Amino acid sequence: MESHCQWQWVASATHAQEAPGFEEGDRTFTLSGSGSSDKDFDASIASLEMGLGWFVSDQVAFQLRQGIGFADVQGGDNWNGSTRLGFDYFMNAGRVKPFVGVGIGYLYGDGVEEQFVAGPDAGVRVFVNDTTFVNLGIEYQFLFDDADEAKDSYDDGRFVYAVGMGVKW
Repeated sequence: MESHCQWQWVASATHAQEAPGFEEGDRTFTLSGSGSSDKDFDASIASLEMGLGWFVSDQVAFQLRQGIGFADVQGGDNWNGSTRLGFDYFMNAGRVKPFVGVGIGYLYGDGVEEQFVAGPDAGVRVFVNDTTFVNLGIEYQFLFDDADEAKDSYDDGRFVYAVGMGVKW
């Protein structure tokens, strides 16, 4: 009986020292933002990026990302948005969780040509406690109107950066 109790204590102590991470069934919410203005605040730009994730295993997640941007510049203001679905693979390096993936979605708004976006993404999530993490990510998005155009527009893409915080539950 004594050895059984010791084994439970060792197993509990080992489990308590494990770094936080993701498990099958976990949900995540991320929030990132950025902005800029000229020195007189006559021209300002702000953007917000939100994401909802669902882990189908401890390393694979499906993501829904929503970006919203606002620009108040000479000549008027405009709103832009993008809605994207992504598939990400997370690697385990203790509190640090690098990831790579792909995404596809749609770009829309006042100041852009409405069209599809797709491309690879990568980043890292660094846990600051068991449920909260810093999220750093980058996407390469190429823009296209239809599937025939997609293969020809890969070289004419753009980079989208995200720096923010996230939680899991």
